[in-house]
Amino acid sequence: MEFRFLSDGEVCYTGFLVGIQPISPRSVLENLRDIRSRIDAAARRAGRDPNTVEPMAVVKYAALEDVKALLDEGGIAWCAENRVQDALRRREALAESAGKARWRFIGHLQTNKVNQVLGRFDSIDSIDSLKLAEALNKRLERPLPVLIQVKLTERETQSGVPLAEAKSFVSALNNFSKIDARGFMAIAPIDDDPESLRPHFRAMREKLDESFPNLDKPELSMGMSGDFEVAVEEGATMVRIGSALFDE
Repeated sequence: MEFRFLSDGEVCYTGFLVGIQPISPRSVLENLRDIRSRIDAAARRAGRDPNTVEPMAVVKYAALEDVKALLDEGGIAWCAENRVQDALRRREALAESAGKARWRFIGHLQTNKVNQVLGRFDSIDSIDSLKLAEALNKRLERPLPVLIQVKLTERETQSGVPLAEAKSFVSALNNFSKIDARGFMAIAPIDDDPESLRPHFRAMREKLDESFPNLDKPELSMGMSGDFEVAVEEGATMVRIGSALFDE
């Protein structure tokens, strides 16, 4: 058995982090095929081109062996992390595969942690304050694609820009030359009934069209493992999939 020690001392062996068991490359690829099939069907029900919707693998609890299978054999285009250090460990351990994926940061980002994400992600999808946008703008050398995190819930503890303020927030970002706003990441309420989220998803798509009238193909990251089909029917261009991929 081959062991590797990562930069922070964590042990990696046979392609995954100790303590996280893989479900098997075959299983994760079968799950991906099923998810893509369901995305295609949902898009067609809505009269959309299935190729306009991409699954994003949320890999925070995934074994490296499974992520490697998605990159090497599944053709997954986007991986998402919500913790910076976890993302760096994965990219180091998957050095031969990581170049095949683009990485998005979807977690809450504090302004004092901005330096940790610079040059390490292809998109920051959780811009939730002008203070954060300003901190990034000051440190970036070139424009960085971002999504504005919009919350569709009344929970005060939930990070994100309220839906009613999303359009004005997009306008305010025009003051930052290094912030390339490409769309929204929607945080929907937690509900066991995906249909109950349809009005929220529809409102999110309407707000996207209203806020980015001149942007070709704005991005809408919306929907997760339990509700992504409804999100696709209502206009999502990316769906964030974790548990449905990795049997979590």
